Amino acid sequence: MVDNIHSILQHYWGYPSFRPMQEDIILSVLEGRDTLALLPTGGGKSLCFQVPGLAMKGMTLVISPLIALMKDQVENLKRRNISAAALYSGMKYREIESVIDNAVNNQIKFLYISPERLMSDRIRLNLEAMNISLLAIDEAHCISQWGYDFRPPYLEIARARDFLPGVPVIALTATATPDVVDDIQEKLSFARQNVFKKSFERPNLTYLVYREEDKYNRMLKVFRGVNGTGIVYVRNRKKTLEIAEFLSMNGISATFYHAGLSPQQRDKRQADWIKNETRVIVSTNAFGMGIDKPDVRAVVHLDIPDNLEAYFQEAGRAGRDLKRSYAVLLFDDQDLENLNRNFHSSFPEIKMIKNVYRELMNYYQIPPGKGENTAFDFDLNAFSTEKNMNPAIVFNALKLLEKESYLHLNEAMVSPSRIKFIVSKEDLYSFQVENMKYDGFVKLLLRSYSGVFSSYVVINDSALARKASLKESHVVFGLKKLHEFGIIEYNPAPEKPQIVFIQPHIPSKDLHFSKKNYKFRKESASQRLEAIKEYVSSVEKCRSQMLLNYFGEKDGLECGICDYCRKEKGKLSNVLYEAIARRIKKLLLQHPYSIEELAREANGINPDQLIVVVQYLLDKRWIEMDHRMRYRWIKQKAVY
Repeated sequence: MVDNIHSILQHYWGYPSFRPMQEDIILSVLEGRDTLALLPTGGGKSLCFQVPGLAMKGMTLVISPLIALMKDQVENLKRRNISAAALYSGMKYREIESVIDNAVNNQIKFLYISPERLMSDRIRLNLEAMNISLLAIDEAHCISQWGYDFRPPYLEIARARDFLPGVPVIALTATATPDVVDDIQEKLSFARQNVFKKSFERPNLTYLVYREEDKYNRMLKVFRGVNGTGIVYVRNRKKTLEIAEFLSMNGISATFYHAGLSPQQRDKRQADWIKNETRVIVSTNAFGMGIDKPDVRAVVHLDIPDNLEAYFQEAGRAGRDLKRSYAVLLFDDQDLENLNRNFHSSFPEIKMIKNVYRELMNYYQIPPGKGENTAFDFDLNAFSTEKNMNPAIVFNALKLLEKESYLHLNEAMVSPSRIKFIVSKEDLYSFQVENMKYDGFVKLLLRSYSGVFSSYVVINDSALARKASLKESHVVFGLKKLHEFGIIEYNPAPEKPQIVFIQPHIPSKDLHFSKKNYKFRKESASQRLEAIKEYVSSVEKCRSQMLLNYFGEKDGLECGICDYCRKEKGKLSNVLYEAIARRIKKLLLQHPYSIEELAREANGINPDQLIVVVQYLLDKRWIEMDHRMRYRWIKQKAVY
């Protein structure tokens, strides 16, 4: 069995050996045991189900929450001549039928599917006909209400196990607190607890947090001081363009990326960055999932993420090749205020949620007891305007109704259409004179939206249609024609925003919206909010220690290289530096040691001081770290 998985690894991926813990996880799966694998971002989670999937005779069914991630993994497998397919929203009926037929007829080795589609009648009726040997659940923290990204459809996965008797489960995640670890195994009906957890410590990653008023210039200093590629994360799509232009004007090649760009644009920008043709990519959190780029040297956050799970995952995209890299978070007082405001708007009062539900039923004229499994096009702004409600409150109320399994929102709810004029005003005027039948439509766009010459602007196709007394299809046709003429860049929504009602209409007063669940989710979110606020605000703790402690590692040593440890480093005398360095050199000349082994062997040396000196020697390239995270001496002579 061991020889087989090594030959699979070599044949398909060209790797001579597994990373730490991968082999143990794979063997656990092959022995038929339900397995939970906690591997930090870049830890090689995909191989943990792909290798055993290839070693088994049947098909591996992979549950994944993100369409982009599914597509990326399917393409990666196909490039290795491994048969794979995915089922996701937006596919045509014939495409879906073809994939299902191929899965039933053993023509697919890996089938990726969203949790929403897993228990649809079409899939459920065919599950038993498929020769499924392994059920893999990616981003498994989504099944836990303790988690930061709970998604109700994940709760249906345990039901699917009833149709797959004897099929082992492997659940994978990069971010899980101890409570989430236990909850995942319970929700997935593990036969017995079986967790493989790699330490969340990243010895090569320097965490730096600075309170900074001039973020842009501080960011510029980072990229001028650090060679290699980088990522900049912000919340606002408009800021991605603004920051990319700022970097480009200052001599650093950069582009921007967000979910509002067309698939072709996203693919091109991602490919240019991966090939190092673009140095920095400025993005919302839409970027990064499934990206396998080991040589990212810096990840900079210009906005504070909502929680430490999201931050750890995004920051962890730096330095996957184990070389020195930097995770830099820049914040100011306004950022902390924005965090608090976002938190409070995310939890409308239950009375307001029930009111939104009641108005939805009136809006679509759904009679009591009807509407189950029906879908409706949904225009958030039009609904909010008609009902005189705040769109942000409506959206968050809908998200909470979704978590109570009353409805489902498709991806287009958060990816609306966008346009940008890509000609000068003079050329646009000439176009209007020469093409009078488009003159009125162009004027409609210019009257309706500002800033369309400088950046991409969110547009509302149906609102434009109402304003111009046109059919929406005519508006879309006009936008497409202007795009073809090279007048605008038009990025339509990936699909029509829709609401799917999962349950029949009940009176809003009878709406079962658990106060206990609401309170639980709000308190959990509040705890995560306080944790990220403490992380950025603290000036008295090692950043790495804080992250390790959050994820349940209570005995982590100070990293020696974060902004806090660097400040403390100055308190260590040169004499003490030299004494500790000589001791380290003597040990490492014998054979490689991990940091824990060094601490044991160098008995009597303060562990935190030992870490500081090890990091100093790493920075000076007198020692290096191998793939097993053990240090070895590489300089025969060194001046301390």
